[in-house]
Amino acid sequence: MSHYAVTAIGADRPGIVAAVTGVLMEHGCNLEDTSMTILRGHFAMMLVVAGPQTSSASDLEVALSDVAAGLDLVVAVRAMDDTVPSSPEGEAWTVAVYGADRPGIVHRVTSTLAAVGANVVELTTRVIGTEDRPVYAMVLGVTLPPGTDGHAVSNDLSDLARELGVECSMHPSEADIL
Repeated sequence: MSHYAVTAIGADRPGIVAAVTGVLMEHGCNLEDTSMTILRGHFAMMLVVAGPQTSSASDLEVALSDVAAGLDLVVAVRAMDDTVPSSPEGEAWTVAVYGADRPGIVHRVTSTLAAVGANVVELTTRVIGTEDRPVYAMVLGVTLPPGTDGHAVSNDLSDLARELGVECSMHPSEADIL
């Protein structure tokens, strides 16, 4: 089997998942890893699929073109390198940041994490609160390289949080089902 990364983005509407996965099923593909979300009325999906060796990324993209046109989606398919490790080695930690919204929060937090070799494996942000008092909320799943002192990284993030005027916490992640 060959592996492909499939992405589809467009205005949210019922039937997108069914239409895209139906085409993939018809072409002998099996969904392995998926992530789908709606952000401000726009739907985005990322899929890792296993498909027959006889298929190529361009074959799948062409097969999805009618669905893409009919649902006004931007679809891309890319062959994946199966020699790349599926997940980074290290210890899983969760980082949460809350505070007044301002440009640069994601950049500054992720730069601090990158400086110690941390890999961001998941990141979600939302502006919550009221229109008068918006609050920026960010939750990251990160993997720290083996031997990295997570508490020292947490202290670095606390220093950054004070500078940015936000609250930040970091703790080892619990084992999740997914």
